[in-house]
Amino acid sequence: MTAPMVTQDMIDTYQRDGVVVIRGLFDGYVDQLRAGVAANMDAPGPYASENKKAGETGRFFDDYCNWTRIDPFRQVIEAAPAAAVAADLMGSDRVQMFHDHVLVKEPGTSMATPWHQDGPYYFVQGQQTVSFWAPLDPVRDATLRCVIGSHLWEKEVLPTRWVAQEGFFPDEGQYLPVPDPDAEAMPVAEFAMEPGDAVAFNFRTLHGARGNTSASRRRAFSLRLVGDDARYVERPGRTSPPFPGHGMRPGERLREDWFPVLFER
Repeated sequence: MTAPMVTQDMIDTYQRDGVVVIRGLFDGYVDQLRAGVAANMDAPGPYASENKKAGETGRFFDDYCNWTRIDPFRQVIEAAPAAAVAADLMGSDRVQMFHDHVLVKEPGTSMATPWHQDGPYYFVQGQQTVSFWAPLDPVRDATLRCVIGSHLWEKEVLPTRWVAQEGFFPDEGQYLPVPDPDAEAMPVAEFAMEPGDAVAFNFRTLHGARGNTSASRRRAFSLRLVGDDARYVERPGRTSPPFPGHGMRPGERLREDWFPVLFER
């Protein structure tokens, strides 16, 4: 049985394209998420970043792994239908929490979110993954952009540090160079969105976002979830998020005391 807001066509699109929009996924929870973002920006965590290259304007704030200390995030994660929707999209019997992520581009922020796949930064491997990107303000040009079908590429894209633009790990031929989807005429999905909507995409889907040249803020809350086939994998260096002291070994499921099960059929 699928969640009420999920259709078979949406599941098929997600599996084929690696991305689908879910209208109204967080309806009723936008104010809580906005309160959580405000609390996060008032008291950033240890992984918070101010992404700004030389010559860039505005402010691009991001932070992650704060849901256990910021109550509005925890409450929404536990109450919203996102985990049930994720189970349907992934074709998974259960869904585990991975992490949360806040991204805020203030008005006039020129820096774009670079093209990247999330998966290569993580210590998780598997096709049953989903990230929900939910804007908390109306978005048009500053919306998320996803390369259709990129979750099925044989190689992953080299993860890079966004400001320094250097490789996150050594590249010994196992990674693809970061492409330019616009210059290479790749098919890109992007959606005009309202607060409460969410884009669902696979951890291996190449994505990015333009800067925010509008006069309004662009706050976004992301929720990363994993399914049945997700397993811990070692990377050639420190992962992001690092989760120090996790104690997991290659091939193991993520430990449930750190990454709780949010939904199970």
